[in-house]
Amino acid sequence: MKTVNEVSKLTGVSIRTLQYYDKIGLLKPAEYTESGYRLYDDAALERLQQILLFRELEFPLKDIKDIVTRSDFDKRLALDQQIELLELKKEHIKNLISMCRGLKLRGVRHLDFTAFDSSKLDEYAKRAKEQWGNTPEYKEFEEKNGKRSKSDEKSMMADFMKIFEEFGAMKDQDPASAEVQDQVKKLQGFITEHFYKCSNEILSGLGKMYAGGGEFTENIDKMGGEGTAEFTHRAIQIYCG
Repeated sequence: MKTVNEVSKLTGVSIRTLQYYDKIGLLKPAEYTESGYRLYDDAALERLQQILLFRELEFPLKDIKDIVTRSDFDKRLALDQQIELLELKKEHIKNLISMCRGLKLRGVRHLDFTAFDSSKLDEYAKRAKEQWGNTPEYKEFEEKNGKRSKSDEKSMMADFMKIFEEFGAMKDQDPASAEVQDQVKKLQGFITEHFYKCSNEILSGLGKMYAGGGEFTENIDKMGGEGTAEFTHRAIQIYCG
């Protein structure tokens, strides 16, 4: 048995919080001493661990109570779900860190995280369908896209937008330079791997779309700074001849 003071030191949860959990019926001590001090056994500590995991995932206390006090509460299933949610949270934080680093390199003070929004993939699919319809390339896109989880989408789109961030860092160079042309080749390879076989003809069309205004141009310029979409377009046209 551990006293409330010992549990507080062990877990970092304040005594006041433990008292509150007891008051609302979320975490009851195993027993009370004659003097009214709370005592916690291993089962109570295991319950506290579950509560802290759900709190880390920003579940409201009322929802946590409803979950952990259910007669059919499956600890192993809950842990699997918590792991999955934490993985998604980790990916989200990783993407935000990546964008902040890019903004820091460009000296941009206004933080805008919309470039990592997975809805951009939906826009990409819409524009691809408009442009290629029932071509083999679009069918390949649909097949690859259908196999991706939401977490995969976010990670893939973060990597995709990172390529445009790198284009932005090259804007002062000649778009015909070897380094910039290698970056175009990298873009083409990424599209082939993750979307569809990207021929030079298709890549040329994409370049025009990137610089054609609207959401694509805005997001590319957000990643690489103003003018990145147009610079990428010029580099692609040189690459494709």
